[in-house]
Amino acid sequence: MAQLPTYDDVVAAAARIRGQAHRTPVMTSRTVNEALGAEVFFKCEHLQRMGAFKFRGAFNALSRFTPEQRKGGALAFSSGNHAQAIALSAQILGMPATILMPQDAPVAKVEATRGYGAQVVLYDRYTEDREQLSRDLAAKQGMTLIPPYDHADVLCGQGTAAKELFEEVGALDALFVPLGGGGLLSGTALATRALSPQCELYGVEPEAGNDGQQSFRSGQIVRIPTPQTIADGAQTQYLGALTFAIIQRDVTDILTATDAELASAMGFLAARMKQLVEPTGCLGFAAARHHKDQLQGKRVGVILSGGNVDLQRFCNLQ
Repeated sequence: MAQLPTYDDVVAAAARIRGQAHRTPVMTSRTVNEALGAEVFFKCEHLQRMGAFKFRGAFNALSRFTPEQRKGGALAFSSGNHAQAIALSAQILGMPATILMPQDAPVAKVEATRGYGAQVVLYDRYTEDREQLSRDLAAKQGMTLIPPYDHADVLCGQGTAAKELFEEVGALDALFVPLGGGGLLSGTALATRALSPQCELYGVEPEAGNDGQQSFRSGQIVRIPTPQTIADGAQTQYLGALTFAIIQRDVTDILTATDAELASAMGFLAARMKQLVEPTGCLGFAAARHHKDQLQGKRVGVILSGGNVDLQRFCNLQ
């Protein structure tokens, strides 16, 4: 195992992305505070460039390319948000990008990725191995593969969101973070242990795809079939080696949320806070609502990780 990144790497990432990534707002809601009996702070990464926290890690990673790597371009595999993040970052930095995306990825995400100038290659997520396809493509075209989460530069970039949250609101008692492959959660862990060491940190994944919870509790990475869930950004089958090592060391626990809880959270955020958040982005809020009895009187953070859901799908889920 390579040496794990540290909070200093998150600080360095913050300097690299400054002026490119938005410093997203932190929102509060009196209705939420009353419902949960806590003071809740929402870090609004659905308002980040390309609609998700993924831009932070992608831009940090691509900005560190050598001139030779920039010439070859970036390659990524993603169900949508990492795809758009790599595509936009490559466009800003003036390099080519090719993105491997599942055939059933949301149409809005595929179109947005193409809109940022990337070449999109579609594959069947249920029968084909995206990592092998990516390695083959990278070798063939001389591109540099940037995975969606198991990469030091990517996860440190993601950790800048939590860094901003703590800088703005101070120490927290608990923080709830969506969990797919673990890039956001592991980066958040580095920032949390440095800036609010006593904070209880929870990763939240879809109930149908609780590989992270199984891994955390068994002490080894557990692989599962591609889960069927509305949280398309968290349809991962296993955590990364880097992300799991940090999560195992620094995270309090891994929780889950049902699709029904995610749909309910989406509706609440839209109706009461006028925020359009995708299902995956609602994982943390759904868990905080479910566990409100343990949050009474506490200062609680929730990362809303993305907002890339098309309106028709949103309506179908309500």
